[in-house]
Amino acid sequence: MESKMDKIISLCKRRGFIFPGSEIYGGLANSWDYGPVGVELKNNIKQLWWKRFVQSRDDIVGIDASLIMNPKVWEASGHLATFNDPLVECKKCHSRFREDQIDNSKPCPNCGAKESFTEAHMFNLMLKTFLGPAEEAANVVYFRPETAQAMFVDFKNVLQTTRKKLPFGIAQIGKAFRNEITPGNFIFRTREFEQMEIEYFIKPPKKDEGWQEVFEMWRKEMMEWMKEVGIETEKVHELDVEKEKLAHYSKRTIDFEYEFPFGTKELYGLAYRTDFDLKNHAKASGEDLSYVDPETNEKIIPHVIEPTWGVDRTVLAVLCAAYDDSNPERLVLKLPYKLAPYKVAVFPLLKNKPELVSKAKEIYSDLRKDLMTVWDDRGNVGKRYYSQDEIGTPFCVTVDFDSLEDNAVTVRDRDTMKQERIKISELKNYLNGKLNS
Repeated sequence: MESKMDKIISLCKRRGFIFPGSEIYGGLANSWDYGPVGVELKNNIKQLWWKRFVQSRDDIVGIDASLIMNPKVWEASGHLATFNDPLVECKKCHSRFREDQIDNSKPCPNCGAKESFTEAHMFNLMLKTFLGPAEEAANVVYFRPETAQAMFVDFKNVLQTTRKKLPFGIAQIGKAFRNEITPGNFIFRTREFEQMEIEYFIKPPKKDEGWQEVFEMWRKEMMEWMKEVGIETEKVHELDVEKEKLAHYSKRTIDFEYEFPFGTKELYGLAYRTDFDLKNHAKASGEDLSYVDPETNEKIIPHVIEPTWGVDRTVLAVLCAAYDDSNPERLVLKLPYKLAPYKVAVFPLLKNKPELVSKAKEIYSDLRKDLMTVWDDRGNVGKRYYSQDEIGTPFCVTVDFDSLEDNAVTVRDRDTMKQERIKISELKNYLNGKLNS
């Protein structure tokens, strides 16, 4: 029996959400390309996040930094020394695995060989390349493994240009790269991925309550975000990471784990990074990265609360939450309206009737000025409805022969399948009212 995950992957390819990368050449190590529908969904998620956490707040500003930074950044941050995973290799088939994700006492999951694993050794996850014409040690650079460090390195510039007062945050959406040992589970774990991160700077707390209060504020914000994008919070579990498993920079980390079809796995993270990053970068660079308290004139190194969202994992969780095949007659993606790739589809009842096509094109051209609108004249109307259901389009508008007489159209609701007759002159207001309700 086909699993839910298999069905979602099939839907994603069939409807243009996500394709295997470099497919005509046999693909490449769990790389994926977002198709015409998928890129709209992904962009809607990023735009909603930016609107909520940057544009709608006075205490957060954004940046967009380079993917490749001076290698000294990664020395100061500790990534070159500590950004490692334990690697074991099967002596028979030479497949490699993360030691913490397999049971060494069991046969190799790839070839079935028993007692075939090597001793674990640490594997650095940084993705290395070279700048310039010569591949030599002096030209080694790294694709960033996280977006965070640019926000620390640019802290001084942001502070000088915005004159923000603590507490305030710097936000960024961007690509990161990790040379994962065992990528997998579709877009859940890939070597190239996208993050939405905030570094929220606070005064050095005199007591734990000082940072815990801000930490709790961001915990609640992250839960509210999940509700907004339709992720079922009853399937989200908060895991306080054990002290011995904390990242080298963290004093406390919560992993928000989601019940994916392939198991309960990390979706988002929230960390208290203390002053580790700014202090280390100030020391390594020789630059003054302190903040002058305008009330006391005291120089301080701010501490940091870091909420982190994975874009691709958000896409996957949203797809899992929206996927509904409970009706054997149809499959529907019940995406929140604000995330739907297209808000409305417009059809002529028959594509071989010029008068219907002309009227439908007029409506389509008008709606697309204000709403993300798609034209669909393939097959019969029933098939078009089901096609739009599968990509999550909230409303379908059909122009029929009556439309030529009464200047009205049939509007069909994705979730209820209810159909209403709406005057063309009132159509845009009707749709806007529904979409913004």
